[in-house]
Amino acid sequence: MTPEKSAPISRRERPAKPALTRQGIIDAALAILREEGLGKVTMRRIAAALDTGPASLYVYVRNTGDLHAQILDSLLGPVKVPAPETGAWRDRLKALLVSYGEVLFRHPEIARMAMSTQPSGPNYLALADAILGLLDEGGVSGREAAWAMDLLLLYPTAVAVEHSSPKSATQEADEFSALAAKIATADPARYPHIARLGDTLVSGDGPSRTDWALDVILDGVLAAASRASAEQRGW
Repeated sequence: MTPEKSAPISRRERPAKPALTRQGIIDAALAILREEGLGKVTMRRIAAALDTGPASLYVYVRNTGDLHAQILDSLLGPVKVPAPETGAWRDRLKALLVSYGEVLFRHPEIARMAMSTQPSGPNYLALADAILGLLDEGGVSGREAAWAMDLLLLYPTAVAVEHSSPKSATQEADEFSALAAKIATADPARYPHIARLGDTLVSGDGPSRTDWALDVILDGVLAAASRASAEQRGW
């Protein structure tokens, strides 16, 4: 006897696929990113996960760069904008930038992407607007505020990228110890300034250094804004 063939399932009886949406594409991309890494986040791989063809994605995403920008914007959602009553404008601005940096630290591959991707979604615009508003509270506006925003975002991004290499804690500790040993034994005749500063060069933890760096940047921004204001008044 020949085996019975199963009856074909008609298109009407098959469960309908969920409608393709921009958010659905981003969610699929994020799932692939977390499970397989940024290198696997391609239009073809996302299309396969959504049971569709790559061409259909381009209705919602212009290209891979646009996809990366949308992924980054989606991840910026948890960035916390401190409420006005939580402190002075400067402290709130630093807290906002630290929150942004923490998002990048949680997603190392996204940190590297952020150096070459320009997001323009709602979460990025909310972050940018909050920074500009806080700078305005501090008396920084116009060109100085616009350019300061780029500089202020660049610092936590660069720090996150620096720490985004796939090294184990042991590897990082070994590298740090090797550097500290080199500094401690630096020849004063050849490296007088390194020898003079010694352990100070590797002192301080990450949060302390970040707080200091943001203060230095903001001091420079305020000085530049004051100078620009004086020039406008003809002083």
